[in-house]
Amino acid sequence: MILKPQDFLVALKLLALGDLHWTYARLANDLSLSASETHAAVQRGLAAGLLMDAGLARAYVIPPPTPPLMARERSLHDPEPPLTTSSYVPKSRSSLDSAAVVNTHNLAEFALHGAKYAFAPDRLPPGPGVPTGHAAPALKALFADGHEPLVWPDAQGTVRGEGIAPLHPCVPAAALRDPTLYELLALFDALRAGRARERNVAAERLQTLIDPAPLPVRKARRG
Repeated sequence: MILKPQDFLVALKLLALGDLHWTYARLANDLSLSASETHAAVQRGLAAGLLMDAGLARAYVIPPPTPPLMARERSLHDPEPPLTTSSYVPKSRSSLDSAAVVNTHNLAEFALHGAKYAFAPDRLPPGPGVPTGHAAPALKALFADGHEPLVWPDAQGTVRGEGIAPLHPCVPAAALRDPTLYELLALFDALRAGRARERNVAAERLQTLIDPAPLPVRKARRG
C-alpha cells in the first residue's frame, strides 16, 4: 500500500475537526473530494496507522430531544448541525461514519519525519496565489520577513510569490474554508520547502498542534 497526498490531507482535516462528528459526505464537501476518494483515504489512513478505529474508544450519551417548534422551523435544505462526541448516539456500529480518529503520535511522526520526503515540494514559477509556508496569515508572526512569499498558484490570488504545488489540487480552497487546516498545511509547506530556521519553527509548532504530549522516549540500558 502506498499513501497518497489526499490520505495525509484527510488525516490533517480530521485533526482540525477535533471532536466534531463527521460523515464522509461532509468531509468530501469540505475538501472538494468525492465521497469515494474520502472513504478510500480514511481506509488507507487506518491501514497505515495515521488513523485508528474509534468505535470502542469513545463514550456517547443520549442527546436532549429537539423541541417540536425548532423541528418545524428547520428547512429540509438546511445543513444538519455538527454533533460532538458527547451528544451523538450511533444507531449501530456499522452506521457510524466518524469511526476513525487521528493517531496523533503516528501522524506527528509521519508529518515531521516522513511526509516531507514522501510528498516532496514541486517548485513553480513566481505568480499570484494563496500564501503558504512562512507567508501564511497564521504564521507571519513566527517568521521574519526578508524573502519572497511562498504561494499556492491561483489566478485569483492576492499575493504574488514563489510558486509551490500544493499537497493536493483541492488544498487552496479547503484551506481557505478552515483556518486550522490552513495553518497545518502552511506549516507542512514551511517544513518541506522553507529555510533552516523556518523548518525548525514549523517542526516545533506541528509537534505542538498534532501531538502536544508525545510518548516518552525510553532510555537505552547501559551494559
